[in-house]
Amino acid sequence: MAKYDTPMLDELEKGPWPSFVTEIKKAAKTNKMSDDELGQLEKSFQTKRGYWKHGGIVGVLGYGSGVIGRYSSLPEEFPGVAHFHTYRINQPSGFFYTSAALKEICDIWDKYGSGLTNMHGSTGDLVLLGTTTEALEPLFAEYSSRGWDLGGSGSAMRTPSCCVGMARCEWANIDAMGICNHMTQHFQDELHRPAFPYKFKIKVSGCACDCVAAIARADLSIIGTWKGNIRIDQAEVKKYADGGMDIQSEIIDMCPTDCMSYDGGEIKINDVQCSRCMHCIAKMTKALRQGEEKGATVLVGSKAPIVVGSLISWVLVPFIKCDDEDFEKLTELTENIIEWWDDNAKPRERLGELIEVKGMRPLLEAVGVDPQPQQVREPRKDPFFFWADSDFEK
Repeated sequence: MAKYDTPMLDELEKGPWPSFVTEIKKAAKTNKMSDDELGQLEKSFQTKRGYWKHGGIVGVLGYGSGVIGRYSSLPEEFPGVAHFHTYRINQPSGFFYTSAALKEICDIWDKYGSGLTNMHGSTGDLVLLGTTTEALEPLFAEYSSRGWDLGGSGSAMRTPSCCVGMARCEWANIDAMGICNHMTQHFQDELHRPAFPYKFKIKVSGCACDCVAAIARADLSIIGTWKGNIRIDQAEVKKYADGGMDIQSEIIDMCPTDCMSYDGGEIKINDVQCSRCMHCIAKMTKALRQGEEKGATVLVGSKAPIVVGSLISWVLVPFIKCDDEDFEKLTELTENIIEWWDDNAKPRERLGELIEVKGMRPLLEAVGVDPQPQQVREPRKDPFFFWADSDFEK
């Protein structure tokens, strides 16, 4: 079927790395939509213009999220992509699929769409690229009958995502997959029916290695941590040294708080100064282990640079226990955060941007969290501090 010459796209197939162009060409051999997508993309490279346009709201009955409308501005030239909507599938926690499940998803997609997929979207969801408006309802009917639900899009709760957590990782301090699944189920209405000022993302990492990069791109980051001292096996420390590890330069000198020392025989840690960044534990897995009292740090406000610049997460709760089955404390805190943001934010204003405008104090008062040193992002710049009467009541 492939009918387009693509000299410019062909350049993207050269070199050692896999190319998305190669994958589109494979699909284009049997799929008209993929073939016309290839032709339009080649034209975009040649003319240095994009040919996708927004042409209205599309979706499935009862849902306001999960489908992103996309139309070509050249429907006569490329009729196969006159409609090319994106369909998001809510991924299982930790991105665990069986081969049978993936085959089922792809077989259904081949019936109704372009055959092109994005495994995965950068912040979650299994993304299916390119289908028509007429195909959306039967496509949704087939997926939902097999247990697959739509993910989030628009000004709504976005699909929560997490690392593999305790399923495969010895460093997990919390049940990341359990928390992610709970949040997904609890916030179904917020996920599927947009009612927020803008998007709201929840990401869960089992430890500070943060394999889902929650701290850089989630309005609410839940990151596993611990209380107490790092457990040290000095015999294993010696084995690392005997095996050739330069403990001083690779571990001690890399500590961001300078809380560690090494005398050539034993490692000592001033745990009061430790920020629990996980670097030393990740490098010396057999010698160092987290403390035994596990929980999570809750952070807020990170985002990518869309409306304004990028933001990194800000500590809200330094330590919260996550061992109850219904994650009641986390859920209540999340609901309170969302309520404050929803009540105060302007359209298209993310949580972090609102905190920058109003400050951390109104958020702390609204969600009932006491001020703590870990919440200080940087020393205050102005010389004035205004006290409220309630500050002196105690």
